[in-house]
Amino acid sequence: MRPLSSHAEQLSVIDVSKLDSETGDRILEAASKWGFLYVRNHGFTAEGLERTFDLSRRFFKSPREEKQECAIGPDDKGWSAPYCEVLDPENQQQGDFKEAINFGEFIGGKAQQPLAKALVAHERELSEFADQCHDLCIRLLQLFAIGLKVRDVDGGKNWFSSRHDPSKGPSGTILRLLYYPALKAGSESIKDADAVVRAAAHTDFGAMTLLFQQPSQPGLEIQTPSSTWAPVTVYPPGTEGDSVPPIVVNIGDLLSYWTAGVLKSTMHRVCISKHSKEDRYSIAYFCHPVATTELAPIPSPLVCAAEDDVRKPENPQVLTAAAHLRKRLAATYGWDS
Repeated sequence: MRPLSSHAEQLSVIDVSKLDSETGDRILEAASKWGFLYVRNHGFTAEGLERTFDLSRRFFKSPREEKQECAIGPDDKGWSAPYCEVLDPENQQQGDFKEAINFGEFIGGKAQQPLAKALVAHERELSEFADQCHDLCIRLLQLFAIGLKVRDVDGGKNWFSSRHDPSKGPSGTILRLLYYPALKAGSESIKDADAVVRAAAHTDFGAMTLLFQQPSQPGLEIQTPSSTWAPVTVYPPGTEGDSVPPIVVNIGDLLSYWTAGVLKSTMHRVCISKHSKEDRYSIAYFCHPVATTELAPIPSPLVCAAEDDVRKPENPQVLTAAAHLRKRLAATYGWDS
């Protein structure tokens, strides 16, 4: 049964133009309740976003053989073809009907991977967009640390952000362009459903994700505490006059792990009406810490209180960010971990 949209409308819309305790408290409350929130006054312009979406459309409309030249590999970079990804291995019989291209970190404005012909001349634009995403993530990570009341002596507002510093080493951070082709009438996959799942239920692998959507192309749904699915609108109430939609931010596995579940990594999916005749494009930025980072709990009084409510193992294993990512990618693509 598909739920009413009122659940999604409860997601907080937060102005992140100020780096202060009030904003930190608000962002922490939102992420603790839903694991999802919207941010506005984030610095992205309508023109800049449209240029990036135009690059996305240009790439996905290019010939398959050109896209195949930069096919995805175990480093999680490159193009993934339709049905390539299995985000819910326990319940999916086939992969998701979508395409995506993943860009790893850019160094000095240069991609560290082969680029398709359609994108070679736009390497600098993609790098600048990725840099802007990273800058916003650093700001959000600082706000989370402020909200979690981390003492200055323990790292203060920079506790998370210092672990996401590219100068300290590579990470699993990915800029991803996504394409969900409209389903053709009579398609086998839409005969028995009003809506079709196009990205299966999953949580995100990294610390946090930024999601950029287009006004006429909804589809994101989150799992509510009552285990129903609620749509996340592109323009939540009160933002209809914004020049660009607010950015959706969701907590990934690592922030949840770091905070003993205080920040929630919420199950979500993409589900599109079978009556939709429009292709769906979105852009996601998956923010990961430096690969060697150990996922030890953050020294926050709120996290300590949460840990006290849970029975701890005698010798807890501390994962690294890289080990966690390898495990999740192996399940998604069938690669060796």
